Amino acid sequence: MSDAHKSDLLLVVVTLFAAFGWMFSKEAVLMMPPLMFMAARFLIAGSVLALIALPSLLRLSADQLGRAVGVGAVFGIAMTCWIMGLFHAESMGEGAFLTSLGVVIVPVLARLVFGEPQPISTWLAIPIAVSGLALLSLENGFRPDPGQLYFVAAAFIFALYFTLNTRAANQRTVVNKRGETIQKQKVPALPLTAMALLTVGLVTLAESAISEPWAPTLTNPPPMLYVWVLASAVVATAGRFLLQTYAQSLSIHSHGVVILVLEPVWVALFATAWFGESMTALQMAGCGLIFAALLVNRWSALSRAIKGLLKAKNQPQRG
Repeated sequence: MSDAHKSDLLLVVVTLFAAFGWMFSKEAVLMMPPLMFMAARFLIAGSVLALIALPSLLRLSADQLGRAVGVGAVFGIAMTCWIMGLFHAESMGEGAFLTSLGVVIVPVLARLVFGEPQPISTWLAIPIAVSGLALLSLENGFRPDPGQLYFVAAAFIFALYFTLNTRAANQRTVVNKRGETIQKQKVPALPLTAMALLTVGLVTLAESAISEPWAPTLTNPPPMLYVWVLASAVVATAGRFLLQTYAQSLSIHSHGVVILVLEPVWVALFATAWFGESMTALQMAGCGLIFAALLVNRWSALSRAIKGLLKAKNQPQRG
């Protein structure tokens, strides 16, 4: 198997890990306060990655460390909205598609805030995504429930996080207040991820300490709670990010982003099998439109992937 094909296969596994994270998290928040759970999940996952990335972490400059913490702070706010959405959600599958709107919002935010040019596919995807969101909201007569509102807020903040994360992970030239041109060194992927996860853990820990009761969970935790917290931290967070980083290192091609849009599909399927959830025809139509918007938004990467597969298939076999 070529490295490119191995990368694609591993990215499919990444989407499965991410979808399992929704199931593990839902089970956990049925037994403990949601923000307390997020603090435990991300502090454990961040600590695991920090141990692996320790040599790289020690080499970070103050500027690199500050940018990694800043990315993590935004990520923490996004994850706060996400877990509150999951806590209040009536449908996890619907929530996964709403959260995936962040993929569509990313290039729009990059254009409006940072002036980055975007392909026409981005602007075609927006009305499709909005139509899907409207169909999901119609279920309640344009009175979205709290879970939906949290998921949509999470999508917008995730878009900001993705944009800042990409900028932190790449070297770029900036002009400071005195008009001087300086080079911003990139933050390597593994220490960047470790610091971001640890920061999410600290942000949600502070939020939980202010707003949630800890005593019931700490004095008499259900035995299965340890299973769901550790599974979320080790498999769905640390394992997922490690595997994703490794998969992306195997291939120079960018069509992996197309594979990652499988996550909400897996979540919807798992939610049906795991929790017995179901969707109305209107909800399925809305989710279908959002998924179509994701594919339209990533059309250039999708077309390159299809051309690459056709080219590989048409090449004569050796031996």
